[in-house]
Amino acid sequence: QVQLVESGGGLVQAGGSLRLSCAASGRTFIGYARGWFRQAPGKEREFVAAISWSGGNTYYEDSVKGRFTISRDNAKNTVYLQMNSLKPEDTAVYYCASALSLYYSGSVAPTDWRSWGQGTQVTVSS
Repeated sequence: QVQLVESGGGLVQAGGSLRLSCAASGRTFIGYARGWFRQAPGKEREFVAAISWSGGNTYYEDSVKGRFTISRDNAKNTVYLQMNSLKPEDTAVYYCASALSLYYSGSVAPTDWRSWGQGTQVTVSS
C-alpha cells in the first residue's frame, strides 16, 4: 500500500510563495503519474496539477498556469508543487494522489486518482 504524505503548507501573504512536497513510502506505484488537488471550505475537491512518471508531461488547471510548477524526483519518491504569486483564492487544503491508470493522459476527475495523502493547509492572506 503506497502512502503519500504532504508537507510545506502554511500562512503566506498574497504575492508570496510556498513549496509543497509529497513524499511516497511503502509500495510505490512505479510508472504512475502523480497529481495535486485542493479543496476549499464548502467547495468540491479540484484538480491543480499533474506530472507524468518521467516528468516529461505536465498538466495544470487554468487558474494556476504560469504561477505553479509541478516537478518530481523519482529517486526520492517525491513530487513538488512550487507555488508563486499566491492569491487569497488559492487558500485550501492541498492533497497529492497517484493516478489510478498507468496510462494517465490528463484526467482531472478525483475518481481517477488514489492513495490520497492527509493534506496540507495553505492559507493566503490579502
